[in-house]
Amino acid sequence: MTTARTGRRGGRRALSALLLGMSLTLVTACGGGSGGDGADGKNGDREPKGGQASAAASRAVVEVAPKDGAKDVDTSGALRVGASRGRLTEVKVTDTKGNPVPGRITKGGTAWEPALHLAAATEYKVHVVAEDSAGRAAAKDSTFRTLVPKNTFVGYYTPEDGSKVGVGMPVSLHFTRGITDPSAVERAVTVTSKPAVEIRHKWYGNDRLDFRPEKYWAPGTKVTLKLSLDGVEGRPGVYGKQSKTVSFTVGRSQVSVVDAKKHTMRVERDGKPLRTIPITAGGPGTTTYNGQMVISEKYPVTRMNGETVGFGGEYDIKDVPHAMRLSTSGTFIHGNYWSGAGTFGNANASHGCVGLLDTRGGGTSTPAAWFYAHSMIGDVVTVKNSADKTIQWWNGLNAWNLPWDQWEK
Repeated sequence: MTTARTGRRGGRRALSALLLGMSLTLVTACGGGSGGDGADGKNGDREPKGGQASAAASRAVVEVAPKDGAKDVDTSGALRVGASRGRLTEVKVTDTKGNPVPGRITKGGTAWEPALHLAAATEYKVHVVAEDSAGRAAAKDSTFRTLVPKNTFVGYYTPEDGSKVGVGMPVSLHFTRGITDPSAVERAVTVTSKPAVEIRHKWYGNDRLDFRPEKYWAPGTKVTLKLSLDGVEGRPGVYGKQSKTVSFTVGRSQVSVVDAKKHTMRVERDGKPLRTIPITAGGPGTTTYNGQMVISEKYPVTRMNGETVGFGGEYDIKDVPHAMRLSTSGTFIHGNYWSGAGTFGNANASHGCVGLLDTRGGGTSTPAAWFYAHSMIGDVVTVKNSADKTIQWWNGLNAWNLPWDQWEK
């Protein structure tokens, strides 16, 4: 009986030893499996090293200027993004409203540059990701704020947003401060059209910039002016403060041709004759300019004083009816009630304007009233056969008098 019990205990010990051995064998097998093949453990040493390498930090270094938290940052040239020992894969720069700053990755992926200047007095967020040769990513985030300018400028534009104009209307900008860096301003102003045509620009002095196509706009064209002047340093220490999009639509085509020798004006609408009107142009010594002139303003009635245009006190008419401006220097096409009816179609007797028969107070059925009612800002009035020179392109909105090859691409 004692021997039998001893045998059972011995059996249990043997079974325990057997299970323990099997457990050790299984543990050994699991440990050996992570090392790959071979019993010497050399391959087992390589795998942990490989695992550590895949989790190691990227060797790529992201570089962002200005530094995080910087203030009074310049709007041009200060923002720089780069990567060393790697290549940029993502660059995102936005203002606090989420508006993105466009840009492009350059230099084989090691640099990024903004396409335009930054806005003034604005906080920007920068998010950059770069990868090293092993595909491991490194990222950097920062914020900075641009300077608040002490001196600013704006551009007053013609025509008005949402307006409908004639086919001769150029886009004209007048800046409140003289521009000494025209290239910076040009990059911040775009004029486009649908249907698309080539549009060129021209400066007059340092405070006016005009745009036009080669020929008159096609009727129905939609023109868009985009001003991205906010933050543009137009002259040292003077920054633009406009971000605005303006659009206008071109209406029907109306071109009127004044023949100063025949004393007539032929009005054409969409290439077809509409009406021929007797006129009086500028008399001897005060002749009317030749050339293509664009109606820039319309007044049902206005005052015309010779002193304002260098004629002294020769005339001061307080109630000129149906007046439409053709030049900055004072050329109008307008109603005339003070000359005899026989003057129109027979003689040139004005001080340089084009006069149409009218009544005092502006009638509704006179030639002047008819032309006023059938005209819009942007219509073209071309004068020919006058004993005067061609009007300068900058005298009014008369861009069409400058040859196309003299406009900048």
